[in-house]
Amino acid sequence: MEDLGPAGAGLAVALENLFPPLPSEVILPLAGFAAARGDLGLLSAILFTTLGSVVGALALYGVGAVLGRDRTRAIIAKLPLVKLRDVDKAEQWFVRHGPKAVLIGRLVPVVRSMISVPAGVERMRIVVFLPLTALGSLVWNSLLIVAGYQLGERWHVVESSVGVFQKVVLAGAVAAVIWFVVVKLRSDSEKVK
Repeated sequence: MEDLGPAGAGLAVALENLFPPLPSEVILPLAGFAAARGDLGLLSAILFTTLGSVVGALALYGVGAVLGRDRTRAIIAKLPLVKLRDVDKAEQWFVRHGPKAVLIGRLVPVVRSMISVPAGVERMRIVVFLPLTALGSLVWNSLLIVAGYQLGERWHVVESSVGVFQKVVLAGAVAAVIWFVVVKLRSDSEKVK
């Protein structure tokens, strides 16, 4: 980021999508801190990191689409520092929630990078995948960059707080699914009467 500016922040986030052990929870607040110091513009940091997120997500989507489920899993199983169970979680999330999984998944650490793989395997329409990925990434990136910007030299505090945020997002998703099931069951029971 220091050498390449906003483009470096975007590149770091694109690589974070491809190599999940690089945590966005560190990269993005650090970009916010760099913006607070005047090394980057806040808006350009958000835009470039969102672009980087989309580029990385498209690469993983392409891997899933070209290789298919079995070959993708075989390759992932051989990669160091990447857990096959993370891909399994993303796939289960995608199967349950479809396109919403891409949007919500971009807000959940671990799932955020891997959600692109099942979207590619299932050949989700790219005109749906791209805007959902961009919107989810924009929200995530903005939250963490602005937090790093606001915290200044204490930008590293964001990483520990993300765990709490992750739990809130998951609880919200579970509540939404429960609500959907209840509404569906009530609707079906009223049709039977």
